[in-house]
Amino acid sequence: MRQGTTVYLYELAWILPSVAIPVGMLVALLVTAFGAGVHLPGREGRVDPTRVSETAPFDRPGVVELAPGRYEARIVAEVWAFTPNEIRVPAGSTVTFVVTSKDVVHGFLIHGANVNVMVLPGQVARATGRFNKPGEYPFLCHEYCGIAHHTMWGRVIVEASR
Repeated sequence: MRQGTTVYLYELAWILPSVAIPVGMLVALLVTAFGAGVHLPGREGRVDPTRVSETAPFDRPGVVELAPGRYEARIVAEVWAFTPNEIRVPAGSTVTFVVTSKDVVHGFLIHGANVNVMVLPGQVARATGRFNKPGEYPFLCHEYCGIAHHTMWGRVIVEASR
């Protein structure tokens, strides 16, 4: 009888984690999806990649002031450049980057800011960063996009408030 109980405890030691781990992952998935608002992009987050230059807001790339201290930077990624590749905002600004690609998969990473997105052809990616400190914040493509991938970069210039 004692030997059977020992086997039962060993089985229990393996069964409990094998049930608890998937349940924990499911809970994490639900919290992320509903609590943090992380979802798959919908139809409203897409544009025709062959008509990006004709589709708002990408027909006029650049920075638009939405409210005092809040900006939207509309950026188009294409082999091997970002348009525009220089963005200027005052210190203390919150900038929402709205980015899409015309051709292949690109990346958009801003050093020194919490902005890092994958840019898919025709998919509209949004990421928001706050720039409190004046200076230059380089951004680059972090997904290999071809032979001149290393030339695909730009910068956010944060100007001192007056």
